[in-house]
Amino acid sequence: MPMNKDFEDTFPALSKELRNGETQKRRIDGVRRDMPAKSDSEEQKEKTFLPDAVDYIRRCDTASQAREIIDYLVKQGELNSSDAREMKKQLRNEGLRSFGTKKEKGHYLRFGLDE
Repeated sequence: MPMNKDFEDTFPALSKELRNGETQKRRIDGVRRDMPAKSDSEEQKEKTFLPDAVDYIRRCDTASQAREIIDYLVKQGELNSSDAREMKKQLRNEGLRSFGTKKEKGHYLRFGLDE
C-alpha cells in the first residue's frame, strides 16, 4: 500500500502497521447518533439566568432589606401585590432564611445555576 511520506513521518507506527498488514479488526455493534442541534435561542436560554424575587431575598442580611427588595420588585412590576403580601407574611412569620440559605458573593460560580 503506497503511503504519503508526510503521513509516514507523522505516524510511523501506524504507517508500519498498515504497510505490513498488521491492523486489527473490531466489530462495531452500534452507532451513536448526535443529538439534534440546539437552536440559538435554546442555547441562549441555557446561558441566561434571570433571578426572581426569592433569589434577591436570599442575598439579604436582614428582614428589612428583604422587605425593601419586595417593595422595589412590586414598584417595577416584576412582582404582583398578592405575591408580595404572601412573601411579606412568610418573612414575618417564618423569618428571612425560610426562603433558603443566604447566597453569598460568587454563589453561582461555586454552585452553578441549578441551586
